[in-house]
Order: sequence, then C-alpha cells, then structure tokens
Amino acid sequence: MGETPLKVVLTIVGQQYEKNDWQVDFNGPAFDAFWSRISNDLALLGYQPVCVRNPDLTITVRSYTDLLNCVKLSTPSSQGTHCVGHCIGKSEHLDLFEDIEVALRRLLFAPETIPPADEFRKVCHNCGCGC
Repeated sequence: MGETPLKVVLTIVGQQYEKNDWQVDFNGPAFDAFWSRISNDLALLGYQPVCVRNPDLTITVRSYTDLLNCVKLSTPSSQGTHCVGHCIGKSEHLDLFEDIEVALRRLLFAPETIPPADEFRKVCHNCGCGC
C-alpha cells in the first residue's frame, strides 16, 4: 500500500476591502484555475491539497500586506498556521497567486527558510496568526 498523502491546507479568511486597490475574487475563475493547477502539481508530488474558507475571521484589507494575511497555510508538520506574508516576507512582484505558490513551496520544501514566529521582525499584522 502507498503512503498517506501529506495534507496541505490553504485557508482563506474573510476580507473587508476599504479600497479597490487590492481586491481579489477568491471565488472567481482566476483563483479557481490557479488552485486547480497548484492542487494538481502538489498531488503529483504526493500531497493532498485542501482549500477551506474561514468567514469567521475577517481582515480589513488596506494594503497588499493585509491581502497576504488573508491566506493562511498549514500542514501537520508545520506547527501551526502561517500567513503567506510570514512565509515570504516581502513580495517581489505584488502578485498574490505567485506569492501563495512561493509560500507553499517554502512551507513544503524549505521550511527552514520561514522565520520562527517569535523572531523580532515585523512581517505582518492584523491577521491573527501570531507572527
């Protein structure tokens, strides 16, 4: 029998947008196509990707950093949930889908590159992840 795939959870929390600058439709075709591609890629590598919604936690989106905080990642071995902003630090291109993909790769293949939650640096705010 094969091994049980490692579950990878992408959680999208609720968003309250103050401006139109950083709005993303997490229920639209662009996100669906992105998640389908990522899910297929991860499944081929032996992972079980899951996307869940948590409308009980809402983040007010005032900037791109807040948008990064709306997406959380976790695995059974990751010792908690990390927002994308914590995993990647500064975004290179302000492309949310690219940043989610980078964060997933770091969490799965290079977790040592993610700073500990208690490291003294400002990586995010307003998201409730504790980083």
